[in-house]
Order: sequence, then C-alpha cells, then structure tokens
Amino acid sequence: MSTATVTQKRPVRQAVGKRKTTPFEWLVFLLLIVIAVIMIFPTLNMFSTAFKSQAEVLKFPPRLIPEQFAWGNFKNLFTQYQYGLWYKNSLLIAFFSVIGTVLSSSLVAFGFARYNARGKNVLFLFLLSTMMIPYPALMIPQFILFKNLGWMDTILPITVPAFFGSAYNIFLIRQFFTSLSNELYDAAKIDGCSEWRQWWNIALPLSGPVLATVAIFAFMYSWNDLLGQVLYLNSSEHFTLTIGMTAMYSSATRLVPWNLVMLSAVLALVPILVLFSVAQKYFVESIVLTGVK
Repeated sequence: MSTATVTQKRPVRQAVGKRKTTPFEWLVFLLLIVIAVIMIFPTLNMFSTAFKSQAEVLKFPPRLIPEQFAWGNFKNLFTQYQYGLWYKNSLLIAFFSVIGTVLSSSLVAFGFARYNARGKNVLFLFLLSTMMIPYPALMIPQFILFKNLGWMDTILPITVPAFFGSAYNIFLIRQFFTSLSNELYDAAKIDGCSEWRQWWNIALPLSGPVLATVAIFAFMYSWNDLLGQVLYLNSSEHFTLTIGMTAMYSSATRLVPWNLVMLSAVLALVPILVLFSVAQKYFVESIVLTGVK
C-alpha cells in the first residue's frame, strides 16, 4: 500500500518595516492643523455667540464656551423680529429659483447636446461668453425693465430670470448629456416618443447627479443673494433673511444684538447643511461623471 506525503505550507511572515515620518512631514501636518483651526474658529465663535446672553457677549476677554446657555435667544429672535417671515420668503424664492434653473438649463443643454445644427458651436461659445459679463453691467438695464413691467417690490424680478437658464449650469448639464448614448433616444423615437418626452422621460431621470449639483448651486446663490433682493424688495413683509439680518446690525441708534444676529446666521445655515448632506453623494458623482465621458 502506497502512502502519500502531504506537505503543509506554513505562511511565511515577513517583517515589513514601517516608514518613518520625516520631520518635514510632521511640520506640514502641524501647519495644516493650525490652518484648519484658524479657518474653523469663526464658525465656532458664531455658534458660541448664538447661545450667549447680551451681557456675556460684551464681556472681555470673551469665552468660547458660554457660562450659561441662553435658550431664550430663540424666543427673542422670533418675537422681536419677523424672522419666521424672512425665513419663509427666502425659502419661497429659493424654491422657485431652483425649479426654474433646473428646468430651463436642462432644456437648453438638451438641445445643445442632442441636435446637430449649423452654427451650434458658435452659438454655444456665445452663450459661454455671457459668463464674463459682470452683474453690475446688467443691473441698471434690468432694474429699468422690471420697473416698467411693474414688478417692483415683488419676487418676480428675483425668480423669473431663473426660468431663462444660466450659462454655467447649461454648460455643466450639457457635458453630462453628451455622455448619454444616442441609442436611448433612437429607441424612444421608434416607440413614438416625442422630443419633449425624450427630455422629460429619458434625459432628466438619467441625470440625477448633475441636476442635484445644479440645484445646490442655484439654492446657495438664491439663499445668499443680497444685492438683487435689496434692489427689488422694499416692504418689510417681503424681506428675506439676507435683508433682515443686515437690518438687524445696520441700525446705529441702538446696541447691536450680536447674540441674536449670530443665532439667525446659525439657523440660516440649516437648509444649506441639510441640502448638501442629502445631495452630497450625487454632487461627488456628478464631478466624476462629467470629467470622464
């Protein structure tokens, strides 16, 4: 009877030496920590001031952590000022701005990406050249136009232009649309799908990442806009957060309530943080997909 010899191989452990961190790398690491602390300190100070009383805000030297959290600042902010109304107006304007920007920019981008026409590239370059025109050059003509239309002290001058597209957003969405296969549109055309339905039922559902990115940009622009809202909104019932927060500390006849100003800034950050946290995945994905066709 033959016997089989089984050879068992034992894993060979090789001692792998760890690379030592050089003094230069430690110096760069410490420098980055210092820069990060400097950059984040104003935000920490804003959160700290928002929960201090007015008396503690004026103390010197200031403390980063409040001695006693003034939770009554929330009540004072909403009772002494029309903060709830400002918040609602800002959300309303931002909502229409996002909807108008996404729909109009995607529609124009679909035309540039889908169809081949004589002079299309020249027209697209002309569209991109409008990005170099500064807003102050257009501010006076637009003001005269909207005044003659009777749109002063309404949200129309702020929201209606969003429904006419944005050059940068059109460029961004077009780059994404060009990566979509033409076979999808050909199959839809065979099934009797119109051009409008190709845009609505094919292009838009497949473009979630880039549309989310455009929505973030449009929301942040509308949410932080001050110049355009100051030009066209005059009555207090139409004030937004940017106008109201500016009025809180621009008055020279009384002591500025810095704790309420900082609290209003903290609450104004909430929609941006929520929107970015929800759409962060699509935002990163759109950057990858628009860079790789």
